Amino acid sequence: MSSDFDPLWDVDQVSAYLKVPKRTLYRWRSHGYGPPARRVGRHLRYRASEVMSWYSSLPGGVRAEW
Repeated sequence: MSSDFDPLWDVDQVSAYLKVPKRTLYRWRSHGYGPPARRVGRHLRYRASEVMSWYSSLPGGVRAEW
């Protein structure tokens, strides 16, 4: 997917896609885990294709222990 047409998702959209609480995304980020995100001012933005790719790369039955 070309990055020119790759939508940017906010934390709410990623949370809904992955079916995890927003707090979990913030915790993952602070531990260097989870899909890559970039800061745009005060806001986190995720490329949709990178979130999907990160999710696809997870082995089945993964359980993070935080």
